[in-house]
Amino acid sequence: MLIHALSLLPHPYSTRRAQLLRLAVPLVPQHGFTRTALAHSVLALPEPHSEPLSDIAVTTLFGEGDAARKTLIGAWLDEGRSHMRSVPVDGVKGALFIRLEYNLPVLEHLTEAFALVVSPRHGVPPLDLRPAIQHAASIADEACRVTKDTSIGPSWYTKRVTLAAIYAAAELHQLTSPQTAPAFLDTLFDSASHVQNVLSEAEIFTQYITKSWKAIAKSSSIF
Repeated sequence: MLIHALSLLPHPYSTRRAQLLRLAVPLVPQHGFTRTALAHSVLALPEPHSEPLSDIAVTTLFGEGDAARKTLIGAWLDEGRSHMRSVPVDGVKGALFIRLEYNLPVLEHLTEAFALVVSPRHGVPPLDLRPAIQHAASIADEACRVTKDTSIGPSWYTKRVTLAAIYAAAELHQLTSPQTAPAFLDTLFDSASHVQNVLSEAEIFTQYITKSWKAIAKSSSIF
């Protein structure tokens, strides 16, 4: 079965793997961040397969168990940053609005996905919150890039810390109240000067993100 599945992948392994990940991302609204979405990616090829990938083939291409799901989540997050670059925006707030909107089609799957991202590879918590911090920081940095931010020195760091904290808070709010998330983001920007003073130290920023993502993990059924 595995040999048959891989024989249907004529392109180099890494190239076809990347292609299937791109094709799996649009399937997330229907299938969630699941191995099923990855298996069905071959049905969306220009020359589609007659059936989804076997579970063994999914494991070979994307990893065992939840590792494959984390691979799909990572691809979806990468696509989110690409989406920020593809849509014209007016200022960093507009860039963060665009990124929040990107969440909407998969919102029902995000709580579990975010909890999975910070879950330990083996056993029980403690959680690994580094991916959560990296997620918020990468979106803040992308927002600055797409708006051609010219900050230098300490202001470069402080601005990104502030934007990461604002986005993390807005995204957490979005999970429970998507209708009010845009207004909540506006409110955070209105008080951005206060947020910047509070979160100017990296340690405080880390504590803030940790608290937010622990709440996400606790609300999930993963643990």
